[in-house]
Amino acid sequence: MDRSKLYRRFRTLLIANRGEIAVRVIRTAKAMGLRTVAVYSEADRGALHVAMADEAVLLGPARTRDSYLNIERVIEAARKSGAEAIHPGYGFLSENADFAKACLEAGLVFVGPTAEMMQAMGSKSGSKLLMEKAGVPLVPGYHGDAQDEVTLAAAAKKIGFPLLVKASAGGGGRGMRIVRAANELAASVESAKREAKAAFGDDRVLIEKLVENPRHIEVQVIGDSHGNLLSLFERECTLQRRHQKVIEEAPSPTLDAVQRDAVCAAARKAAAAVSYVGAGTIEFVSNGKDVFFIEMNTRLQVEHPVTELVTGIDLVEWQLRVAAGEPLPMTQEQIKLHGHAIEARVYAENPDKNFMPSVGTIRSWNMPEQQAGLRIDAGYRQGDTVSPHYDAMLAKVIAWAPTREVAIDRLNHALEESDVRGVVTNIPFLAALIDHPAVRANAIDTGFIERELKHLTASSKPPGDLEFAAAIAAILKEEARAASDVAKSPWGTAGWMPVGRRQRLFTFRYGQAAEQKVSLRYGKGPATLAIGDREIGFGAVPGGTGGTDLTLQGIKSHVVTIVEGHELYVRTRNGRFDLHWVDSFGGDAEEQVGEDRIVAPLPGTVVALLAEVGAKLEKGAPILTLEVMKMEQTLRAPFAGVLKALKCKVGDIVAEGVELAEIEPA
Repeated sequence: MDRSKLYRRFRTLLIANRGEIAVRVIRTAKAMGLRTVAVYSEADRGALHVAMADEAVLLGPARTRDSYLNIERVIEAARKSGAEAIHPGYGFLSENADFAKACLEAGLVFVGPTAEMMQAMGSKSGSKLLMEKAGVPLVPGYHGDAQDEVTLAAAAKKIGFPLLVKASAGGGGRGMRIVRAANELAASVESAKREAKAAFGDDRVLIEKLVENPRHIEVQVIGDSHGNLLSLFERECTLQRRHQKVIEEAPSPTLDAVQRDAVCAAARKAAAAVSYVGAGTIEFVSNGKDVFFIEMNTRLQVEHPVTELVTGIDLVEWQLRVAAGEPLPMTQEQIKLHGHAIEARVYAENPDKNFMPSVGTIRSWNMPEQQAGLRIDAGYRQGDTVSPHYDAMLAKVIAWAPTREVAIDRLNHALEESDVRGVVTNIPFLAALIDHPAVRANAIDTGFIERELKHLTASSKPPGDLEFAAAIAAILKEEARAASDVAKSPWGTAGWMPVGRRQRLFTFRYGQAAEQKVSLRYGKGPATLAIGDREIGFGAVPGGTGGTDLTLQGIKSHVVTIVEGHELYVRTRNGRFDLHWVDSFGGDAEEQVGEDRIVAPLPGTVVALLAEVGAKLEKGAPILTLEVMKMEQTLRAPFAGVLKALKCKVGDIVAEGVELAEIEPA
């Protein structure tokens, strides 16, 4: 890789963004030998992009206007860090012409188009006038400067209902309203203007004829300062919710070769209308037969990885080389299409609660390993905090394969193997969506998700034998781990016994109020589980990828479990399940807690000590195991604290109410 030309323009790159896109840009920049500088708000001090960069500069408080949207502070961060170039990522300041101009005035290289290009294409109204002159097909509409109610009403009447009111600046579905009748127009315009002003600082709108049952097609373009302009095939982003993309793929499964050539030619014509330099996307809407220009995004798109996987081109590297003044390294004829790629956006949101954003600390982050045909672009990791201040996207899961069918299979498998806990995510929803027969058959339009939402968010079936067995194995594993910190003893939580056979009762709650009791029987002979009037063989050993290999009735299954106190997450071949373990002798029992004391709930024998005096305990941490009527129960910390004293030893026979341990609250 020849870095000499790049180095003549800049050696240090500041990434004016956060999350997944900042991480993605940093990776390529480092691979190119560039020094990287991250910027962050007070809410992002411990964020992944901050940890990955060579240097990081604090911008200010969490509010975007005081941090990521503050042009002066970003420019000052570049000055302080010695950065010579700024990559804006997507969102925030990426399509802000004033920011591009400020970079130029500060002597910084802006990795993107010029302010003039942004202004020409950033206005939906202005860009449509340009496209009309350039001969690019347009949806019938009004794109004028006059924004008074009379003018807009007259334009709407001429266009005809149904129609679409759209914010002239920005995108992402903000400031967009469908209007089906004249009496809805005024309120829709007012609402769209208000939302557009809040999101983009510009309340101008345009009006277009609504394309019914539409498909969203877009073309990746990139130009250099030497007059070269290329298209890198198209993407289809038809699977949307509230005008925001959910699944993206390349190439479009809707277009044939002739249509593909035509839409790519139209995209090049659109970009050439402003002599475009940098990476950008020309977006079209299709009625299944014709395509119409919607807008141009003068930045890198969230979904750019699918284009990278089908062309083998690193778009961020090309952006940086173009910004350094280099010519594009390939001609249009050299760019070839290989296979099919499909991407799913993983968000911290709850599909069962109208996709309400979920905030909190990610307690567990288990994503599949990246490998040939599978790419994970993540902006978070275990321990990171998802803040209410920013977009809730955590990661993108992207699959590639020679065919669309296999790519969908690969993506579905990757989603099924993804486990994120601590915040609610849309992963199960994505898995259901991508595996829907209509999606596989490409029988979709942009309204598909809304129509099928009830089926895509349907409650999972109740847990069965496999799930309860997995939960028990997880509890025993946690107790064994806790016990391993104590002096070794032949007394296991549910293992070795000198004579006879023992049993231990587990109670689980799930769903609204359902409950299931399961007895583990062990000791002399193979372990079994008694569920109802059935007794089935049971065995468990650690499995690969952090899971457990369960054997139930002679059938081996790989399961994944996460234990958080008495809350258990279980993933099996049957799906994902949340269970609550009702430990009547543990944290769920009021009788156990006498202020800071752990007492025996019933007469029994102490068979294991699972914590040492002085140990720091989380709420629900195991302290000791008591055998009561040949059934073992683990007594747990009722709150977080320090184990102040153990007032029993293994083998002690204790009466009901006897104090066994003392905890000092944290």
